[in-house]
Amino acid sequence: MNLAKKYLKMVEWSEEDNCFVGSCPGLFYGGCHGEDEQVVFAELCKIVEETIELYKAESKPLPPITSGYDWANKIVSATSTA
Repeated sequence: MNLAKKYLKMVEWSEEDNCFVGSCPGLFYGGCHGEDEQVVFAELCKIVEETIELYKAESKPLPPITSGYDWANKIVSATSTA
């Protein structure tokens, strides 16, 4: 299986930057940005794959996997109890 699929990828609008910003919490800080949400997500997916390849090439252990935790419902639950 493609390891990149096991990492949470987020694209969100940034009022401060006035564009969409893509990030992959847990795998790397920063990410990519642009005016088109789908283009930013596609670029983010490439960056995640490239980052995983760099970890492998340097024989570094990958950070813990971030998918499979039902983040969307956890976020909804947290905001509805706040």
